[in-house]
Amino acid sequence: MKSRKRDTSKRRAGALLLAVVLGTGAVGTVVSVAFAGQRPSSSKSASPQVGTVACADAGVALNEVPEASQEAVDKNLADLDVQVADAFNRLAAPAPGDNEKRVMDDLANKRADTLKKLSDSAGPDSGLPKDLSGIAKCSVRNDLVVQDAAKGFSADGMGGGVAETKAAAQVKSLSKNKNGFVDIKNVQPVTAPAKKGSATGSFTSRCGRNENRHLNPDNVIVAPGVSNGAHHMHDYVGNVATDAFSSNAKLAASGTTCSNGDGSAYYWPVLRVFDGTNEKDAKAPGGGKDKNVGRILQPAEADITYTSTVGNQVQPMKQFLRILTGDAKAFTNGPANAHASWSCTGFENRQVVDKYPICPKGSRVVRTLKFPDCWDGKNIDSANHRTHTAFSNGSGACPKNFKVIPQLVERVAYDVPAGVRFAVDSFPEQLHNPITDHGDFINNMSKNLQDQMVSCINQGRRCG
Repeated sequence: MKSRKRDTSKRRAGALLLAVVLGTGAVGTVVSVAFAGQRPSSSKSASPQVGTVACADAGVALNEVPEASQEAVDKNLADLDVQVADAFNRLAAPAPGDNEKRVMDDLANKRADTLKKLSDSAGPDSGLPKDLSGIAKCSVRNDLVVQDAAKGFSADGMGGGVAETKAAAQVKSLSKNKNGFVDIKNVQPVTAPAKKGSATGSFTSRCGRNENRHLNPDNVIVAPGVSNGAHHMHDYVGNVATDAFSSNAKLAASGTTCSNGDGSAYYWPVLRVFDGTNEKDAKAPGGGKDKNVGRILQPAEADITYTSTVGNQVQPMKQFLRILTGDAKAFTNGPANAHASWSCTGFENRQVVDKYPICPKGSRVVRTLKFPDCWDGKNIDSANHRTHTAFSNGSGACPKNFKVIPQLVERVAYDVPAGVRFAVDSFPEQLHNPITDHGDFINNMSKNLQDQMVSCINQGRRCG
């Protein structure tokens, strides 16, 4: 029977992360449950201040799953996400008779049932602990109080949308606000390391800026077959058919927005601005129902580029290879997989991971999503959708038996209006924290196009 595996060192790392989460009640941080763009209210009926819901991420522990069971495993993981989101929303707007204990007990009971199903479908070699009770119990973190990352600030630091009487004073302290914004000029510049090898070329797919408004809250990699599996809206470029129900055959047969015929699927969470207007999803799943409100901002630039990190010779990728970067749950999971970063045009030698940038006038907000550049050479996916790929180390070396592949870099820039707040879409309980930024990719290049890409990179040419 075929199964999706990961190596034992990654298994130990996943077990360690799970142990840390179980031992500390997760690493979430208390913030106001009022979400970005919500007008402050002086009414006595305003939602109470509660912490974020922090649960152990069962997905990080998965080591081996029978291929025939992967669909059921993904469905169970998606159900766990729904349960956390529902509990968070109940805490945000309690129904009569609801209190924190009742909500969290209900959540633990639902998770226990789903985790049992998950364990049964994943099998005895899954890597999940035998005693699931610790994973079932979640916590509301109320030991730390910080500013909501998406509340009260804008790209230029001056607030907007909702009146901000203390905006000027807030700007001076942004760099000290660990979950807020930072003036990009206060970020230390970093010199990119010189490439040691001869593979100094690059390959670009020009796929547009999602002018056709291809948007949905699905994630066909992590939650295939599940509508609203992401609980936040995604921007798509490349393959025009990508949604939760896209089979490999459907992706192969579909058109693309890329001018070179690249049929790959590229997607990332949308960025929203809070200028007093909302999208049509204001009351829909993935939008307002999942605490994602405001106007979706179309990218001003969306660059899809492949390179070799240190100049090592690269090899082609298998068709339908799936690769993730970043972690949509990094706010509660911790920063281990937080590989996305934020900057401003003109200052891109300064990158931040856990803050939004305050950009000078005329400078665009930039997101940079760098993907793993090592692959096990066999599997197009893995049990936890991560460990069939890896990032090379500081010297450019891949893990043992992994191959060097072109590193995908997605660079997405936005014209954020002056005086208007913004934030990235997220799972409700992740509170729009910038550290949760992430990207997803499914390779669907033709063999000829892939051969061209590898040749361009390895021969030091810039193509596209």
